[in-house]
Amino acid sequence: MANLLEEQIGSALRERGLKIALAESCTGGLAGSRITDMPGSSDYFLGSLVAYAYDAKANLLDVSWNTLNTYGAVSQETVLEMARGARSAFGADIAVSISGIAGPGGGLPAKPVGTVWLGLVASNGEWTRMFQFSGSRVQVKAASADAALQFVSDYLQGIV
Repeated sequence: MANLLEEQIGSALRERGLKIALAESCTGGLAGSRITDMPGSSDYFLGSLVAYAYDAKANLLDVSWNTLNTYGAVSQETVLEMARGARSAFGADIAVSISGIAGPGGGLPAKPVGTVWLGLVASNGEWTRMFQFSGSRVQVKAASADAALQFVSDYLQGIV
């Protein structure tokens, strides 16, 4: 049962012939690692781009400098651009992005430590979710990866 969510996602993507890609920031590749824990994930997983710095988000995912400078890396606007960039770069059907403040430092009054934004972009729409997680840096990263995988599962079930 440890990998039930990853198994469900993999089965649904494989059955529908869909390919997924990720753009990760605060999780540092954790969500992609969890997807690739499943045997046969190469059938549906194209890759994950870890774009931690602003330069990486702008240069590799085509996030606009205006968006980064206006809204910051941890924002609805940025995660949508990250997901669009990943979907385009990998030629994926679905792309999910994760950007947040894992802590222990870096928080601001409007965006405290634990603030995480997720974006999901597919041919039929674009969605975002925002979370406020608590715990250690490792716990925030794990919760963020869990939330991203749940977001994919919800999308595949038609819940978003």
